[in-house]
Amino acid sequence: MPLEASLLEILACPSCHAPLRESDQDAEAAELVCTGAGCGLAYPVRDGIPVLLVDEARRPA
Repeated sequence: MPLEASLLEILACPSCHAPLRESDQDAEAAELVCTGAGCGLAYPVRDGIPVLLVDEARRPA
């Protein structure tokens, strides 16, 4: 389930404060990905709720 656009507009990466975007992957692997040039952390979305904890984020490949 995609996040509301108004929510996505106000969310920022907790690590570098850059905007987040929805992952291009399938809906089951829902993630919000940091758009920061040096960051790129991917935060999980569980049950429609973004988990914006750096410890829970996946590092870029």
